[in-house]
Amino acid sequence: MTGDMSDSVQTARQVAEPVLREAVARLDPLTARVAGYHLGWNDAEGRPVRTGGKSLRLTLAVLSARAAGADARRGATAAAAVELVHAFSLLHDDIMDDDRTRRHRPTAWVVFGRSAAILAGDALLVLAMDLLLGHGTRGAVGAARCLSAATQRLIAGQAADLDFEHRQDVGVEECRQMAADKTGALLSCACAIGALSVEAPQPLVTALAAYGAELGMAFQLSDDLLGIWGDPRTTGKPALSDLRARKKTLPAVAALTSDTVAGRRLAELLASSGPLSEADLHEAAQLIDQAGGRAWAEKQAQHHLDASERILGGTPMPADVRAEFSDIARFITSRDH
Repeated sequence: MTGDMSDSVQTARQVAEPVLREAVARLDPLTARVAGYHLGWNDAEGRPVRTGGKSLRLTLAVLSARAAGADARRGATAAAAVELVHAFSLLHDDIMDDDRTRRHRPTAWVVFGRSAAILAGDALLVLAMDLLLGHGTRGAVGAARCLSAATQRLIAGQAADLDFEHRQDVGVEECRQMAADKTGALLSCACAIGALSVEAPQPLVTALAAYGAELGMAFQLSDDLLGIWGDPRTTGKPALSDLRARKKTLPAVAALTSDTVAGRRLAELLASSGPLSEADLHEAAQLIDQAGGRAWAEKQAQHHLDASERILGGTPMPADVRAEFSDIARFITSRDH
């Protein structure tokens, strides 16, 4: 993490984490403990620890308020709400994907059980809306609508992702739409919600949302690459995890639709019955590379990153805020974790 991004994250956490903690403290004790564990605040017994994630969406939401000329503190509630929705989605995703580790430790459902983790996710989603609507201002209502629409798209994207696992005819464009919904929608909202909450001019909100949508696609493409070739020592997830789940990620779909010998062999491998062996998984990763899926995804990630930078450059905002947005974009598309 670069120094500039580290400063942005630190500022965002300082203003938004107290809001997050106060909201989670309103839950019943068991649900609060599950949520606190998932958010990286405590261990399974409720003892304080610090193992949280990158706070990407939270940071973008605070920057969004600052882009409108507001103090960072005025973006705290909107940032906390976005982070709660993100946490809700990950709690449920881990269960649906049967992921047993996140951030180098067991996932919440492994520790507390599937039912408790599902309830905690539901609770965090309700808390997010409660935080925003509790203010009752026009900006807060607009922020709640933005977050609600993004959540609906996130769910639609997750549904498509699950459906793709059982299909052999997934095309690149529908896979793009899945990624735009599952990842891009919430990132787009995060980049606009702070400005919305402080009642910024609509052209700024629209530009920030467009920036976030492009950034979301770049992020998902980079994440898909990590899901196949990322080092588990830095990602905190098992090697080749997406292939093990036969996920139709963008690099895989690009390879499957490439009409190459490697792409056809990959299709045969992924359509085979029974679990894939370690040898199968390594062969599948090699086939995606040979069929051009890896190079295509890298090129597309750069394309969306460039598009986000063009939008950012043409949007009036304080120079330091623009620089911090740009630094975050470069970080998330060149990360190894």
